[in-house]
Amino acid sequence: MLAAMKTNFNCIHQATIMNRRVRVLARHVAEELQAGGSVLDVGCGDGTIAQSVMALNPSLRYQGIDVFLRPRVAIPAAAYDGATIPFRDGAFDWVTIVDVLHHTDDPGRVLGECLRVARNGVVVKDHLREGFAADATLRFMDWVGNRGHGVRLPYNYLSAEEWRAIISANGAYRASWKTALGLYPPPFSLAFDRGLHFVGTIRKG
Repeated sequence: MLAAMKTNFNCIHQATIMNRRVRVLARHVAEELQAGGSVLDVGCGDGTIAQSVMALNPSLRYQGIDVFLRPRVAIPAAAYDGATIPFRDGAFDWVTIVDVLHHTDDPGRVLGECLRVARNGVVVKDHLREGFAADATLRFMDWVGNRGHGVRLPYNYLSAEEWRAIISANGAYRASWKTALGLYPPPFSLAFDRGLHFVGTIRKG
């Protein structure tokens, strides 16, 4: 009975949340990468988002890395240690890092590594710890989205001020910053959108 309930929950979550999330995130990321070129996707997961971005902009060429490399990935991918990106300075036109930095112990250091290997900029999708019960809401979303995937959950969410601080500490600036993403359909959007997410392009100053 419990197994059946879990299966039904996973199916509903996939149909109502995850499929839409991939589609909407791909559109936002593709808008930031209109210039085309080579892209390193840090924390690429199964590569579904990168694949969807390339479908919107075929001029992009993706390579992925992840600390936990899945058996099947939709893009070329390799494992890495989560600390040092195994590529030379400026190896890629762009870096994307989607819902990854809040899973790290030191988001500023990881962002610095992304900036090091990116010639044009780093496209970041992550969370904002702002507003009523933001931390509890983000923890719930993280648990639902990542259970069963072996993903670390340190729940390391940053406020808008903390994001500004780590960007500045890396000698970079926000070239774009968008919080109205529309990731969730009504009525879930009332609880789970409301400025808790952003997509932004970070460039070296």
